[in-house]
Amino acid sequence: MNKVYPDAKSALDGILKDGMMVMSGGFGLCGIAETLSDALRDSGVKDLTVVSNNAGVDGIGLSRLLETRQIRKMISSYVGENKLFAQLYLAGELELEFNPQGTLAERIRAGGAGIPGFYTKTGVGTLIAEGKEVREFNGEKYILETGLVADLAIVHAWKGDTAGNLIYRKTARNFNPMMATAAKVTVAEVEHLVPAGELDPDHIHTPGIYVQRIIEVGTAKKRIEQRTTRKRPA
Repeated sequence: MNKVYPDAKSALDGILKDGMMVMSGGFGLCGIAETLSDALRDSGVKDLTVVSNNAGVDGIGLSRLLETRQIRKMISSYVGENKLFAQLYLAGELELEFNPQGTLAERIRAGGAGIPGFYTKTGVGTLIAEGKEVREFNGEKYILETGLVADLAIVHAWKGDTAGNLIYRKTARNFNPMMATAAKVTVAEVEHLVPAGELDPDHIHTPGIYVQRIIEVGTAKKRIEQRTTRKRPA
């Protein structure tokens, strides 16, 4: 089975449909599948539900899909760096399912592990708990959260092989490994593509069995969300 595709457009061909759920890896701008998310935008697919820690920043990453109004709903844990995200939500043009960050991570992990739901103390007694089942364990209250399984996951890795095995680099690992397990189809973009067998098995973070398609995008742009510098002597 050939998993390697020449570009993002061909790698997404035959997968996309209106109204689908997409998981998009990354944290802020670190480890985002920018090439694949741009291809999603260019495809014109719409009414998307997107599971992502955040939606990038204005003009970069998933925010470009917000600009074209292709995203109907976001399932996220942080929205603070994206002005367009806030504007669309406050105007009633974007649905938002807000999750504590650990809960979001566990919902994705649970989906990948085939676990339909789990109980957590996080959010008990807050707006997060509204409409959710509450149970008591050992005298403490817990709320029921459900696992998430997407139609498509797009992830970014530092290195991958032709069998789909992936290695992430440092903080860019973030949500990518768990999302790769929690979708019906996972498409990975990698900075460096090598022949199968070249990666040390002990270093692989995502086994190739979870990855159906892969593209090589070269060295990613190392974008910085907020740059803070101190004045230096002239």
